[in-house]
Amino acid sequence: MKRKLRLRLTGSLLAMTACATLHAPPSFADARDAQTLLKQTCQGCHTPEAGDALSRISHQRKTPEGWLMSIARMQTMHGLQISDDDRRTLVKYLADTQGLAPSETEGVRYALERRLNTVEHFDEQTSQMCGRCHSGARVALQRRPAEEWERLVNFHLGQWPSLEYQALSRDRDWFDLARKDMVPLLAKRYPLDNPAWKAWQQARPQAEAMAGDWSFSGHLPGKGELSGVMSVASAGADQFKVTVKGQYADGSPFNGEGSAILYSGYEWRGNVTVDGVVMRQVLAAKGDELQGRMFEAEHDERGLDFVAARHGSQRLLAVQPGYLKTGGESEVTLVGTGLAGTPSFGKGVHVLQVLEQSPERIRVRLKAAADAKPGVREVSVGTLKGASLAVYNRIAEVKVVPAFSVARIGEGGGSTPKVQGRFDAEAWGKGADGKAYRIGVVPAQWKVEAFDERAKDDEDVKFAGTMQADAGVFTPGDAGPNPQRKMSTNNAGNLKVIAAVEDGGKALTGEGHLIVTVQRWNNPPIP
Repeated sequence: MKRKLRLRLTGSLLAMTACATLHAPPSFADARDAQTLLKQTCQGCHTPEAGDALSRISHQRKTPEGWLMSIARMQTMHGLQISDDDRRTLVKYLADTQGLAPSETEGVRYALERRLNTVEHFDEQTSQMCGRCHSGARVALQRRPAEEWERLVNFHLGQWPSLEYQALSRDRDWFDLARKDMVPLLAKRYPLDNPAWKAWQQARPQAEAMAGDWSFSGHLPGKGELSGVMSVASAGADQFKVTVKGQYADGSPFNGEGSAILYSGYEWRGNVTVDGVVMRQVLAAKGDELQGRMFEAEHDERGLDFVAARHGSQRLLAVQPGYLKTGGESEVTLVGTGLAGTPSFGKGVHVLQVLEQSPERIRVRLKAAADAKPGVREVSVGTLKGASLAVYNRIAEVKVVPAFSVARIGEGGGSTPKVQGRFDAEAWGKGADGKAYRIGVVPAQWKVEAFDERAKDDEDVKFAGTMQADAGVFTPGDAGPNPQRKMSTNNAGNLKVIAAVEDGGKALTGEGHLIVTVQRWNNPPIP
């Protein structure tokens, strides 16, 4: 029993340190080279095959996070002894030589970017057979031949023998379905051999091309929009020094320094300390663009959408804010690279004054005519296009984003931090054709209510946590038994999230669903 407990604790610690390992630059002075590591550390269990291949290892392709999880599993389940530096070296080598092409990660990058409130939409069979224990994205972010998919099925049943007795297993012949239905399906859908990977290996650019200045824009729920410049300097061996200088729309700074590594020719993983807080960068490089998410290392729910364009290219990244009411005036900022000329916002929207202009930033004062046509129009600066402005005469609907969210109790004397719920109020309009269109994120007043009668009887609003009324940030209650609750239960709850928006003297509300639940002890890089 003590040994099992130690294994569980070790597994939890490895999971917590895994992302730090992935994002931290290797110390090549102390680490052995990858080929030596494979021979001395891996070959004891993974037998050599033709063409310098190793059993199991050579028949899989994964993201950096996927390879990190595989090595961590060797540590927790098989007692592998390996230093952090050596582990980083192996992850880098395997992700570079047996990674995924950019096209192979499309549609499932939310898992890498720690967007944990994403509601997945896989086919029913995949959701029930695979997605009930972990995300479907974890499956979609690896490639194997049929033989390896079958070995993975066998591993699952051998490692977790109670699997067949769980919900969505005990009502069917799970093992038979997994072998005969899921293995062929996964081998066809996610094959080891894919022309996309071979083409990417031949075409991927040199990592040094990432060096230079990048204009970026972003949005942080509970705080707002931001923009700035990220400076990247090559440190050799696909590593970089990173400096970020920016500000939020309210003028508060967003400045920091750190480092980054490029895996597979496009998978950017960085650690940047912003105003004393370590933030991860999980970005995908595509030509002159970087796109993904930045989030706090200790609180991945506190994250911002991030898109950047390299200086020297021409790109209109964002219009901030991206909406304007008919008959009204507003100050708007355009963010990008190579911006030159007077911006155009379409018929009925006039530039009253250019307040600031540079190749990376144009700030203007706009006025929309009272009869300007409502809807989303393309914004241009000279020949550049790519961003939009929503013109509206009234808000037709308010949506809470995310519509469904999970927060987690924590602290209260324990070591596991609380996981907040963070929300935006998204305004929607209705065009002349009656079709709905997105206006953008607007200021709101926030509150929570009991989701149903049970939540009301249990006083979930009182115990589950508090909502910051002007920001849409929900902080859950402390972990552990609460003597003030029925049966001294914990501070979990089932809540409605209400956003109230004023528009022309009219109050509109949107509603979301928030589950406040217990801590998550196993928090792997890919959920």
